[in-house]
Amino acid sequence: MARIDDVSLTPKAIAPSKGTRLVPLGYLLAGGMLLGLSTNLAKFAGELALSPLAFLFWSLCGAALILLVLAALRGQWPPVNTRTIEYYGVSALVGVAGSNLLFFSAIAHIGAGFVALVITLPPLLTYLGALALRMERFETLRALGVAFALGGAVTLAAHKLAAPQADVRWVLLALVGPVLLAIGNLYRTLRWPPGVASEALAPGMLIAAVALLLGVSLLPGFSLTMPAGFKTLLLVAVQALVFAGQFLLLFLLQKSGGPVLLSLLGSVGALFGVPVAILLQGESAPEGLLPGALLIGAGIALLNLGRVKR
Repeated sequence: MARIDDVSLTPKAIAPSKGTRLVPLGYLLAGGMLLGLSTNLAKFAGELALSPLAFLFWSLCGAALILLVLAALRGQWPPVNTRTIEYYGVSALVGVAGSNLLFFSAIAHIGAGFVALVITLPPLLTYLGALALRMERFETLRALGVAFALGGAVTLAAHKLAAPQADVRWVLLALVGPVLLAIGNLYRTLRWPPGVASEALAPGMLIAAVALLLGVSLLPGFSLTMPAGFKTLLLVAVQALVFAGQFLLLFLLQKSGGPVLLSLLGSVGALFGVPVAILLQGESAPEGLLPGALLIGAGIALLNLGRVKR
């Protein structure tokens, strides 16, 4: 593992100039919208009898191809060496393949709306990890922002667990996903390969995720088979576009905003994903939605205010 001094190798935009303060916020909002959309598309996949593994694998194949083409057009091919191979593999395991496979599998059991809310949980874990690793200084406003966002997520999760029809096993499995995401948020900053652009790292990570999922498909009971039909192909194509934008924005946000701001992607994703699940998927509104959403919104505002003041 790299020394903490290696953090200096990551782009210095973690403390942006006045002219670029709003850029990370734009990445956060756009990336959160795509994340919220992604969880809802996964529910459509279940309705088309497309398994979570197959849906994730083929969508990531398409996204990796899109990002490779963009990288080639910019002359920024993913570098291949010992450091970057490690980076792609670990980032793919915790931030793409492992976490998304858990989330996509859980959607059929606990709903797209709740999974979108579960993805709001990484901020506290990421913030505590960043403090412990001295990647962040303690600041009251930012700490309050993380606490508010976490409070909103806990409010929503507590209501879900208290429901009589709750599938506790899948709720608990879904809660493992945010732990993986928090680890990924910290790892990608600590081990960012020096001098490598976001546009080159994103496709490398997705290619590694595709390789990991291919390995999972070789286990008994798993398959990459897709049901034939135009709707299935269209859904996979749309998800590939969403993934391409989502993961490119993830790296741009990591580069310009740091791991703690990045961890709020899930909170923003929930603000977009839950209404979509209610309006388009016909899911019932999660209990505690209003206070939870207000707390999450307040947390995002406080965290960004603390960043601007710094």
